[in-house]
Amino acid sequence: MAKPATDEKTVCVNRKARHDYTIEETYEAGLVLTGGEVKSLREGRANLKDSYARVDKGEAFLLNAHIGTYQPAHYFNVDPTRTRKLLMHKREILRLMGKVREQGLTLIPLRLYFKQGRAKVELALARGKKVYDKRAALREREVKRDIARALRRGNT
Repeated sequence: MAKPATDEKTVCVNRKARHDYTIEETYEAGLVLTGGEVKSLREGRANLKDSYARVDKGEAFLLNAHIGTYQPAHYFNVDPTRTRKLLMHKREILRLMGKVREQGLTLIPLRLYFKQGRAKVELALARGKKVYDKRAALREREVKRDIARALRRGNT
């Protein structure tokens, strides 16, 4: 993954996504939000667990993403897990639609962040991992950790 630029502030990351899915491509999309949702995001109150994106009638939507309510805007607050429209170029949406249909890929959000003051979501075209793939990834991570530990002990 590319290192984020200095003008990006990450709000939340979907860590489980990289464990459960094999990431094939990533895309950046804007979000249509209310004022209270933006302020809540700036406070870092968001969760992408169990969220996903869907393309419907030529438009992209983010579903099940939890953005907490902003208390001072109590009268104007909306449902925390409401469906939010994603802002992308038409050709990107059509390309995503084709890939999801034909290849059986899933659209999942990897992280929510602010870029130059605007709320963005990083979407990934992903393929679900099998149980044995997850086990292999865990085993590989443990081996790397053990090697790093051994090197540290040897160098001190």
